[in-house]
Amino acid sequence: MSTAITYSRYGGPDALTLTEVDTPEPGPGQVRIRVRAASVNPLDLKIRSGLMADMVPARFPVIPGLDAAGVVDAVGEGADAAVGDEVLGAAVGGSYGAYALLDRPVAKPEALSWEVAASLVTVGETAFRVLGQLGVQAGRTLLVHGAAGSVGVIAVQLAAARGVTVIGTVGEHDIERVTALGATAVRYGDGWRERVKAAAPQGVDVVFDASGAGVLADSVALTGDSAHVITIADMSAAQHGVRFSAGGTGQGGDSLPELVQRAAAGELTLPIWRTYPLAEAAQAHTDLEAHRNRGKVVLLP
Repeated sequence: MSTAITYSRYGGPDALTLTEVDTPEPGPGQVRIRVRAASVNPLDLKIRSGLMADMVPARFPVIPGLDAAGVVDAVGEGADAAVGDEVLGAAVGGSYGAYALLDRPVAKPEALSWEVAASLVTVGETAFRVLGQLGVQAGRTLLVHGAAGSVGVIAVQLAAARGVTVIGTVGEHDIERVTALGATAVRYGDGWRERVKAAAPQGVDVVFDASGAGVLADSVALTGDSAHVITIADMSAAQHGVRFSAGGTGQGGDSLPELVQRAAAGELTLPIWRTYPLAEAAQAHTDLEAHRNRGKVVLLP
């Protein structure tokens, strides 16, 4: 037996409780890790609340969490790691616990902190995936809504490294930070479309909406084609003819090793806002739900 956060009903953060669970056993190709850090993602909150029940039906009790980093302590047949290896990856069956299972473990470089290692998986693969779906390449102009968020900051950095002109909508307090990542940052809110036009007189080719802030209609108007806009956060996408990209974890192809190496080399930054003990997972969800964070939220079992 070991400890984990679970919930047995849809609801608010108070549905999360610290409980004793059976320690998971790795299947073929899987490794079990002693979790050192587990990332809290906005998707965790949506799944817990029941908002994603049609797409991700729950089998209660649920151990939440998509991403984890830790030390391998057991391996299944054919697993691509050994006991004692430090790894990260997408968790199978939840990551908010003392132990988690990974079926695609990626080696954690020594230069990468546990917090960043656990945080990079979903947001990094999501950014990589959507840039690919948009066909982002050198010489084009990309608009990123929510450029200061965890997916947004990675999308900005990856696109800028490819020679893309990046415009990012952000809050006033994030303009300097996102500008330093290689984007032209403009303030979101009323009038954002005019500010983007002023910042990109050459026009906007494609739009990555990571904000879900009701920007799809104007984004389509900016590009002239709904096929040039993708959202990961606005459930009204279909009403605007826009693609909703919902790949979850493990959907960034083979991007995670590249993302890890870039982060370890200092070529990719991902800010960590705060860490919490595992027992304070409900407070972590509360703070993330209230948008208090300016960076990733991480649990430390």
